[in-house]
Amino acid sequence: MAAHILGLSFLVGETFANDNGLALLPPMGWRSWNLYGRNVNQELIEGIMDGMVSKKREVDGEPTSLCDLGYCDVGLDDNWQNCNAGVGGNNYHDGDGNPIINFELFPNMTAMVDHAHDLGLTAGWYGNNCICRDTSSGDRKFYEGDAKALRKFGFDGYKLDGCGSQTDMQLWDDVFKADGGPAVMVENCHWGNKVPFEPNATWCPWNFYRTSGDVRAKFSSVIGNLNSVSRFNSRNLSTPGCWAYPDMLEVGCQHGPGGDRDPGLTKAESRTHFGAWVIVSSPLTLSHDVNNDTIMDDVWDIISNKEALAVSQTYKGYSGGVFKSSSASVTLDDVDHSFSTRDMSYAELQANGPMQAASWQYLYKPLEWDGSRTAVLMINQDEVKQSLSLTLADVPGLPSGSCTARDVWAHKDLGGFDESIQVTVDSHDSAFLVLNCNGDDYKPPVATGKCCYGFPGKNNWEGCGSATACPANPSCETKDLCEGICRGAWCNTGAVV
Repeated sequence: MAAHILGLSFLVGETFANDNGLALLPPMGWRSWNLYGRNVNQELIEGIMDGMVSKKREVDGEPTSLCDLGYCDVGLDDNWQNCNAGVGGNNYHDGDGNPIINFELFPNMTAMVDHAHDLGLTAGWYGNNCICRDTSSGDRKFYEGDAKALRKFGFDGYKLDGCGSQTDMQLWDDVFKADGGPAVMVENCHWGNKVPFEPNATWCPWNFYRTSGDVRAKFSSVIGNLNSVSRFNSRNLSTPGCWAYPDMLEVGCQHGPGGDRDPGLTKAESRTHFGAWVIVSSPLTLSHDVNNDTIMDDVWDIISNKEALAVSQTYKGYSGGVFKSSSASVTLDDVDHSFSTRDMSYAELQANGPMQAASWQYLYKPLEWDGSRTAVLMINQDEVKQSLSLTLADVPGLPSGSCTARDVWAHKDLGGFDESIQVTVDSHDSAFLVLNCNGDDYKPPVATGKCCYGFPGKNNWEGCGSATACPANPSCETKDLCEGICRGAWCNTGAVV
């Protein structure tokens, strides 16, 4: 039995996130690729926008839209471009660096984006395209041409793939910040392997970044992509403004661009998929048909679960990850999706051998700075129902003593527990718990000072209720700042003090 104990004290140094002020919590929204692939047009995307604000369903007895829950962005992925109009060795850029739109599919991009804004939504675009990729667009004029088009149409975000020759993420950041326009939500979609694909302790010129190849609507792919996050969150490289992202959600998707590799997920698998993305603080990007009543009725209780969403939208020093897993393994697939890269053939993927995974694994995410409230996801990855046991002392950061547990999926209090919790979990399903562990030796932290959360010039005081701008050189020497945790970006510590 392998244990991965990642206590709060391991968080030494936080990543300097993109300082554009966006994505301070994991972004939520919708994008087109996982279901529709290249089969997109303006009418479809505007219809999805309408569906995002529809209040046909309820949460807690109140008519509620997806946007009411936080899913307020709609993103257009690949195939908006005119693949036959490029010049100079490029397929969809003109000689001045401007992207060329396929007006048969998207007759009026500005009107489409205006429609999103009129509905209270934001709209995301897509660049460095994979369909009819450009290979001679590395000059700055192409970056500037795309940025000008994004500003002209009014898009709020930009997903930048790794297929073409516009892969300089620092240059993209420089161009957007130099043109005087509003901040742009940027996704680095370099699949966890196309340089640059990861931040470091002092550099992250994007807001979230892919850790893996494309996810498929198949349980083995979901687990493979989930596990790709570990090499980043184990180094605390998934933080506000710079989130690790194992790709879009496949909840409600099947028979997408992956063909027979997209068979769809069962209800249990969809629940586990959603809970896993939640507990590692992944952006939550839907991709199913939000206007299909059958599908929406099937997934609504998962994607509208406010208790799960509250875990997603909480950050207390660690983005979440695996802390314990079974020594017994199970074969999930004849291919290992963790090796998947863009343009890899199925035969090449098969050459890496079958996908082996732990029979079960447990993930956690702190919901308070002192660890007294923590979410735990217990995943049964086996083909059979299992009785799973959680030893409270194994959960990193929990204070000693008894804990109460809340079942997130069932919206039910489970009572108090002194040492361990036993649950029975069906194949590919999960138990999602929130533990409240104010034990006998627990002492509530006292905020006697102010801890600056953010960057120079930003106005974010975590837990201090102040709108005062952060000082240029905050001090962490008193060790009693902001709920007992000193986490100003200049302090080089995230440890409990």
